[in-house]
Amino acid sequence: MEKLTPEEISRYHRHILLPEIGGAGQQKLKAARVMVIGAGGLGAPVLQYLAAAGVGTLGIVDDDRVSLSNLQRQVIHDSGTIGDEKTESAARALLRLNPNVRVERFEQHFGPDFAGSYLGRFNLLIDGSDNFETRYAAADAAEARKIPLVTGAVGRFDGSVTVLKPYETSADGSLNPGYRDLFPEPPPAGLVPSCAEAGIVGALTGVIGTLMAMEAIKLITGTGEPLVGRLLLYDGLSARFDTIRYRRRKATSGT
Repeated sequence: MEKLTPEEISRYHRHILLPEIGGAGQQKLKAARVMVIGAGGLGAPVLQYLAAAGVGTLGIVDDDRVSLSNLQRQVIHDSGTIGDEKTESAARALLRLNPNVRVERFEQHFGPDFAGSYLGRFNLLIDGSDNFETRYAAADAAEARKIPLVTGAVGRFDGSVTVLKPYETSADGSLNPGYRDLFPEPPPAGLVPSCAEAGIVGALTGVIGTLMAMEAIKLITGTGEPLVGRLLLYDGLSARFDTIRYRRRKATSGT
């Protein structure tokens, strides 16, 4: 594993002081290759905190451009980047924050074809998308390639986070649940309004995105207990966190 430079040891000193991470954990972060879907409300804090943490390579997948209405929550961008590709704007911000990070830009929509071409180059996937089509595609692709997936969602004043590793077994020997065990099928079109239709508190995306980044750091360093089989729920209006457990659904017999 690649050694840390003196500058990196100084930059990540607060991590290295932690027995749960230490120098070995920081080296794991440096060696990690993480793909992030979306450079928007959730992707912004994910990318910023993973870059600050020293993740060696960040892949950014987004086919959109920065607009004025994004800036209320997508804090990786600013007024001077309006009209720029989000991947380009985000990459510039990340390199200002930490020039040691390598950024790979993908101005494309994440789907099965894209995953087949590029996902194999990464060892962790983070889904900060805002639609069910991409969420299911991300879950299927990560499961097929046996890489962990951190996925989050937000709406108005609330959000959720979970970690998916359905290719591994839990302590009781049963397979971990997948995305369809939590959400068997997407809701009917139009049932769940987008943030453009319903509105959203900008700071909420920071809360959920930061939690997603924390789960990613735990997965990379092998620290703590990731949210596998657990859905973390946050209600911003009541300042309340809840966790619900979910399991793999039993296969139904056709006889």
